[in-house]
Amino acid sequence: MLRQDTVAIVKQTIPVLQEHGETLTRHFYQRMFQQNPEVKPFFNPAHQKAGTQQRALAGAICAYAQHIDNPAALGDAVEQIAQKHVSLGIRPEHYPIVGENLLASIREVLGEAATDDIIDAWAEAYGVLADIFIQREGEVFQQQEDTYGWQGFKTFVVEKRERCSENIESFYLCPADGTELALHQAGQYITVRIPLPDGSTTMRNYSLSNMPGEPWFRISVKHERGSVEGTPDGVVSGYLHEKLKVGESVEVAPPSGEFTLTLPQEPEKPLVFIAGGVGITPLMSMLQVALDESPADRPIVFIQAAIDGAVQPFAEELETLNRRYDNLALHVRFSDPGADDLAVGRCQSSGIVDAALLEELVGDTPASYYFCGPTPMLRHVRQLLKARGVADRDQHFEFFGPAQAID
Repeated sequence: MLRQDTVAIVKQTIPVLQEHGETLTRHFYQRMFQQNPEVKPFFNPAHQKAGTQQRALAGAICAYAQHIDNPAALGDAVEQIAQKHVSLGIRPEHYPIVGENLLASIREVLGEAATDDIIDAWAEAYGVLADIFIQREGEVFQQQEDTYGWQGFKTFVVEKRERCSENIESFYLCPADGTELALHQAGQYITVRIPLPDGSTTMRNYSLSNMPGEPWFRISVKHERGSVEGTPDGVVSGYLHEKLKVGESVEVAPPSGEFTLTLPQEPEKPLVFIAGGVGITPLMSMLQVALDESPADRPIVFIQAAIDGAVQPFAEELETLNRRYDNLALHVRFSDPGADDLAVGRCQSSGIVDAALLEELVGDTPASYYFCGPTPMLRHVRQLLKARGVADRDQHFEFFGPAQAID
């Protein structure tokens, strides 16, 4: 437990953190990478370049300060971060590195305003937070060992590659030692670690897009191109698309993640999935489980949003499911359909997902929603659902990349 004077001092720093948070976190990452380059493989350089990692950390620090006297309020955020840390192999010995650089950054950025009392208070607060993460992450590592039979990274072999769209390729990965895979939870992701030319390694998380219980992990990877000037192309996605061949090996960590499917207890309650671009990957796994395990009369709506038919993933797979299950309503909407996309029936409508579409497909029946896609889409769907009066407990979503505010 934190001392009351520590709580009071940390809360007093909230206005300063709100004003200077991103400056502080930018300085923190620069300092840490310079002082402790061994931690760089844990971070995505594209997120660093775009500033999303810095904004996410600044938001997390402010949230911790605001709830420092009630850390239970941060339970969902702690779980999300702990799962991500485990997926990357972050261990207790990494926390002193972060703490040392964070405290030094507070002093260096704030200057004389960072009094000894403030530094001491944040040192104590960071220690308590680090202990929370270390304990939870230890539990998750043990759960992975118990469920999947390994921690850290294990060698897998590419069994098959399959083109999923113009810019997305599916990779079917099987354990090199021939062991049978335990059931993952629909919505989880795995971590892939690849070698770099300088002899180091880097890691990325990819959602599992296949039905649990199959003899492989399937990841469906978009070949990322730098969308912001100066932002590099995806290092790992480029490696997978351009270099990783069938029969070759790659290192994989066990499934992680808290964005998982929970079927509504009410058998008649509809499930609605809203997928944007490559954000469809965890929802494909969820959809297959929902169709397999739900009552035959549960309405399941799947809305796929894409730019056009060229970059629409899983078109044939979705159509096969749509024909097989009478309770599935599939609607494909392209924001910029090609000349023949509508004519040949690749999509049912054009534009963005809007209130009229949800009214048409769902009506006023209370439903449970799962959605995933680019951050602007998440913000838009979140506002649509709030306007429809959908309770937070019925809204489930995941960011690809650092979590950001969407309200």
